[in-house]
Amino acid sequence: MCLAVPGKVVTTHDADGAPMAEVDFGGVRKEVCLQYVPDVAVGDYVIVHVGFAIQQLDEESARETLANFENLGLLEEEFGDQMAQAARQAGIEEPRR
Repeated sequence: MCLAVPGKVVTTHDADGAPMAEVDFGGVRKEVCLQYVPDVAVGDYVIVHVGFAIQQLDEESARETLANFENLGLLEEEFGDQMAQAARQAGIEEPRR
């Protein structure tokens, strides 16, 4: 499943003419394109879908949504260890590394 997940903008920078940011999703940080929301600043919250910030939102809404996703196990599904997750879904022991 691919969710649109809220996160907090930690840093912003330019990459080959595109506005980019490092966004924190409750402890997981990803690089995100800000092309659709170019006025976003450090400290703002955005909704991110497939690597693009698609909307800005307030902190209370972002935290509430993240808490709901966490309670439903969707953050682990979206950001967790993909190999271990696939093994669990297949009903096999987690692979050793």
